[in-house]
Amino acid sequence: MNSLAFKAAHQTEVTDHGGLGEKRYAWEKEFDFEPNFFPVDSVRMHFVDQCNVVGSANPILMVHGNPTWSFFYRRQIRELRDRYRTIAVDHIGCGRSDKPIDYPYCLETHINNLCRLIDELDLNNAVLMAHDWGGAIGLGALLRRRERFKRIVLFNTGAFPPPYVPLRIRICRWPAVGKMGVQGLNLFAKAAVKMATEQPGGLPIDTAQGFLAPYDSWGNRSAIYHFVKDIPLSPRHPTWPLLQQIEQGLTSLGDLPIQLIWGMRDWCFRPQCLERFQQYWPQARVCKIETAGHYVVEDAPGQVRDTVNQFLDETRTGQV
Repeated sequence: MNSLAFKAAHQTEVTDHGGLGEKRYAWEKEFDFEPNFFPVDSVRMHFVDQCNVVGSANPILMVHGNPTWSFFYRRQIRELRDRYRTIAVDHIGCGRSDKPIDYPYCLETHINNLCRLIDELDLNNAVLMAHDWGGAIGLGALLRRRERFKRIVLFNTGAFPPPYVPLRIRICRWPAVGKMGVQGLNLFAKAAVKMATEQPGGLPIDTAQGFLAPYDSWGNRSAIYHFVKDIPLSPRHPTWPLLQQIEQGLTSLGDLPIQLIWGMRDWCFRPQCLERFQQYWPQARVCKIETAGHYVVEDAPGQVRDTVNQFLDETRTGQV
């Protein structure tokens, strides 16, 4: 499928009355950023790169998790591009990036890909902003490119072997049943737009359609399934040692300004994950949003905006 032309089935159409009578999907009006592509071996990684600053600007690298994509950061891009260079990536298999079936989908590969993009864009004095699996991927890349980053903003995430795996996630890993449910019926992504938010009835339909848009076929959901399979349940899993390595490196980041923003009703990355980060970063700023769930940027967009802006403004001293 052409990664520039994906559409989720049964999406709400909105007439564009600009004189041509063209129709656009409602979510596309929120995510009308020009696409950029970076070659990673034989596939392409998509990323948004928006900046309204004349001259150079400090970059914010936005890293999504599963089963989302750069659409997750659409508000942050719009809110921050007048002061920063805002870059939001799509991991291979996600969003507008290519979605090969036969691909080594795992944490190590995603970190390597992100490092290559960081080098290609020559990012310096950067802010890492990450959510969900993006925390492990982003922090893994930051530890390998430590000199390029100056600040960190994290939303409900983890960067250590999971202290628990909810039953509903374990079920998605069951042989045959899990693969059919996640990759065949798209149950993981569809459940997320209902269960990762505290909004009654789930995310608004247009927003939900935006989250689901790239994942409209069996083949296009391969990465979602492999993200779930890559969650290590024991030290025997190949990703467990890498997560341990990332966790061991967290203390070395303690001199950086760090903002942690947590939806406290998250049933997956529970408050215990926040507390674990605080053990390594006792100096970190913490914003607990009691009424928000895993998709904290959707449940509390105003509070997230104000907290991020205050953090970036108050820690900008010395940035160039």
